[in-house]
Amino acid sequence: MTEKKSMEDFQYRSLTRQKAIKDFSLKYAIYLVFLALIIGITINSPDFLSIQNLRNILSMSATRIIIAMGIGGILITGGTDLSAGRQVGLAAVVSASLLQFVTYPRRMYPNMPELPIWIPILIAIAACAVLGMLNGVIVAYLKVPPFITTLGTMVATYGITSIYFDRPPYGAQPIGGLRKDLTTLGSGYVGFDGTYSIPYIVIIALVVAAVIWVLHNKTRFGKNIYAIGGNTDAAKVSGVPVPKNLIVVYSIAGALYGLAGTLEAARTGGATNNYGNGYELDAIAACVVGGVSTSGGIGTVPGMIIGVLIFSIISYGLTFINMNPYWQQIIKGLIIIAAVALDIRKYLAKR
Repeated sequence: MTEKKSMEDFQYRSLTRQKAIKDFSLKYAIYLVFLALIIGITINSPDFLSIQNLRNILSMSATRIIIAMGIGGILITGGTDLSAGRQVGLAAVVSASLLQFVTYPRRMYPNMPELPIWIPILIAIAACAVLGMLNGVIVAYLKVPPFITTLGTMVATYGITSIYFDRPPYGAQPIGGLRKDLTTLGSGYVGFDGTYSIPYIVIIALVVAAVIWVLHNKTRFGKNIYAIGGNTDAAKVSGVPVPKNLIVVYSIAGALYGLAGTLEAARTGGATNNYGNGYELDAIAACVVGGVSTSGGIGTVPGMIIGVLIFSIISYGLTFINMNPYWQQIIKGLIIIAAVALDIRKYLAKR
């Protein structure tokens, strides 16, 4: 009898161990694949993990992190936003056009006096916040699915940006000659030299992430958006003002896209109407890889940041070892599919 019980205990412990390994693999599969890629890249090029490269990756990730903070909140409500990239482009063009040197020969507004830097930045942020609010109103009150709503505003926003960008007398020319106080936000840093320092743009992204973390975790609004994403009908019954919260979350996202677009213009030193193209797909993919559920109701700010960093390191690392860009797209596509598949499996396992 004792021998039989011992065998049963052994089998139970074995099954428990197997289940724990399976759960761990399911939960952290993407991170394990990412770790394997990093090890492979580092073996191929040991210099990859240098301080300078890590600093470059952080600078490249900063605007993506801000965009992910906006899209992540929308995904938590069970929605999506395909217009994010085009809003980034609009903000880049607007802020750049208003912050050119007064002596620049191809200035878009040659007779405009030099404005304080905060005015064009606020204009760009406000313009995108209005577009975000429009998305929220259409989703909340007209009941148009977020995918269709933001697909429509994506196309419309690109049209608006292109009309604004293609102005006489110079036409559709890249906007250059940006003022030093703007470009410093994208290329300046705190520290003793360019290597051992923290870029301003990274500090701004971390501050934005901290504010969003507080908003999601320490406010009633944060609890409401998780409730909406978890079960909209239950949220309504419990007294959550769903339409109001949806409008707010889309408006906040738009404001973040506006800030990201301004910083992208500052980082690159210019802007065109094609800025931000495809950024929304990268941000959505990064959020999903970072644990934000496509079904809504689940997601964390640290997870979003990790997701962005994963894609940035993969892109930078594969470029660093001179991998064909087409293969890079294939690898990133497979990672996105795997992340969504794992998310769906975890969702089904909880039901």
